[in-house]
Amino acid sequence: MGIMIPASYMCIPALNTNKNYHWRIAGFYFFYFAFVGMFAPYWSLYLKSIQFDAVEISILLSVQPVMRMLSPNFWGWLADRTGKRLMVVQLAALGGVICYLGVFVTTKFYGMLLVLATMSFFWSASMPLVEATTLTYLGKNTAHYGRIRSWGSVGFIIAVVGLGFAFDYVAIQWLLWAGLFSMLGILYFSRQIPPTTVLAHHTDKQPIMSIVLHPPVLALLVACFLMSVAHGPYYTFFSIYLVEQGYAKSAVGMLWALGVICEIGAFFVIPRLTKRFTLQQILMLSFSCAVLRFLLIAWCVNSLGLLLIAQALHAATFGAFHAAAVALIHQYFQGRHQSKGQALFGSFTYGAGGMLGSLVSGPIWQSYGASVLYSGSAIMALLGLLLIGWKWEMPTNLR
Repeated sequence: MGIMIPASYMCIPALNTNKNYHWRIAGFYFFYFAFVGMFAPYWSLYLKSIQFDAVEISILLSVQPVMRMLSPNFWGWLADRTGKRLMVVQLAALGGVICYLGVFVTTKFYGMLLVLATMSFFWSASMPLVEATTLTYLGKNTAHYGRIRSWGSVGFIIAVVGLGFAFDYVAIQWLLWAGLFSMLGILYFSRQIPPTTVLAHHTDKQPIMSIVLHPPVLALLVACFLMSVAHGPYYTFFSIYLVEQGYAKSAVGMLWALGVICEIGAFFVIPRLTKRFTLQQILMLSFSCAVLRFLLIAWCVNSLGLLLIAQALHAATFGAFHAAAVALIHQYFQGRHQSKGQALFGSFTYGAGGMLGSLVSGPIWQSYGASVLYSGSAIMALLGLLLIGWKWEMPTNLR
């Protein structure tokens, strides 16, 4: 599931590619995504347990996507300005721990909003910088990226399954301590990541907006934005939805884990699929599967068999979708625009799209119910499918 960078762009040699250092970066990924495995499925349940309503929950859970959209730009600028990328990662990790402690002292809406905003401002900063550090460290051995990054998925699965079983026996308030443990793990491994040396490289002078405004690029970005909007209600209310339908919290954890396991499988299968299908075809299949998946969630939640199929489709709606989209972004944005293109993709898609999906899900859930909400997700995915099919052009036309 690694991101391959063209040789012409990777003129940054790794300081050391000794495998003994891999565990340091892998440990960071493990705890970073263990925190995601704690937060994404269960934080809404915790917020509900302290008497927040649906609209308040949707607002609070939209904070993280907002910070994913805004904070990496500031921290990336700071890292480039100072030339001390790892120091910035460590500062962000420390700030994240300190701000997270606020969840132990507030149960009020505005207090929780402030805590989540400040914590997410620091927490969201680390991953783009660590991704850049990992690829720099590996140098030409970028094939090892997936092996290291997969530990993040392992951390997510352990967190989501373990906590799911735990909450059948202990109060949901123990979630706060699981989050603190993950944040402390992030802080520890931020200090273990090996240093790397970044050297200057040749870049072209083409304005990035001339690429962004090219119709197929713009269509791709908007379609990916719509896919994230479609997933917003899933990340915000899926756990609450299942619990209200009578599923045990352990079952909720297993269903989340199934999606991630299938996602990992998709990342390993994608290299073979690209030999038989174009990236456009993979994307269109992903959007088609998203339409089916959200309709199953909307109308067939009481059928465990169909719900298992819906979760297995996460392999397509996130795994294959993300791999194909990232590959296309790397083809569209060349030279010095490679990292900017990925940052733009992440901010616009997962940041802005995730924020909008979370924000609108609360009022729709409260006024019309889950079936209407997830049917709306299916409509967003359908619009993305139509956009990809309508405004498609091979990336080579931009070169």
